[in-house]
Amino acid sequence: MSNPSDTTRATGSDAVASGRWILDRAGTTVALRHKTMWGLVTVKGAFNDVSGEGEVSADGSAQGSVTLGAASLDTGNAKRDAHLRSPDFFDTDRFPSLEFTADSVIPDADGRVGVTGRLTVLGEARPLAFSARTTESTPTAVTLSAEIDVDRADYGITWNKGGMIKGPATVALTVRFVHQPA
Repeated sequence: MSNPSDTTRATGSDAVASGRWILDRAGTTVALRHKTMWGLVTVKGAFNDVSGEGEVSADGSAQGSVTLGAASLDTGNAKRDAHLRSPDFFDTDRFPSLEFTADSVIPDADGRVGVTGRLTVLGEARPLAFSARTTESTPTAVTLSAEIDVDRADYGITWNKGGMIKGPATVALTVRFVHQPA
C-alpha cells in the first residue's frame, strides 16, 4: 500500500488521519449467528483469527481488507466446529481464509459509513455492500460496527440436512483500526 503524507480530515468534531491503518485484534470481533433446527435454535460463534489493513485518502474515503481464519470459528461445540471446518461448510483445508475487500468506504456527517466491496468464501468472490456505524473516530483510531446478512448458498455452502438450516447467516462485526505513522 502506498503511504501518502499524513494529513487529517475533519468529520464534524472528529478527525481521521490519512495514511495506513492496521486492524486492532483486541478491539475487533467478527461473529456469526444462524438459525438451525428448523428455526428453533440460533447457533452463535466468533472468529478468533482476524487481521486487516486499510488506507485512508486525504478526502476521507478509504479502502482495505479484513481476513478471517476460517478454522478459527468457535461456536463452543467442538463437534459442530469440526463439521463447520469440513467440506460441507468452510472446507478449511482447501480454503483457509475468508476475506472481505472494501473497494470504497465513505463516511457521512451522521456517523454512518457506506461500504462496498467483495466477500470471498470458498474461493467465490461476490459483491457485498452495507452500511456501518462509526462508534469511534479519532486521529489514531476508528471503530465501525455493522450487522450483515449473508446467504451462504451464494458461496456454494448448501449443506442442509432435512432442511434444518433456515435463512441467511448474520455477521455481526465491530472492527477497530489504528493509524500507522509514516
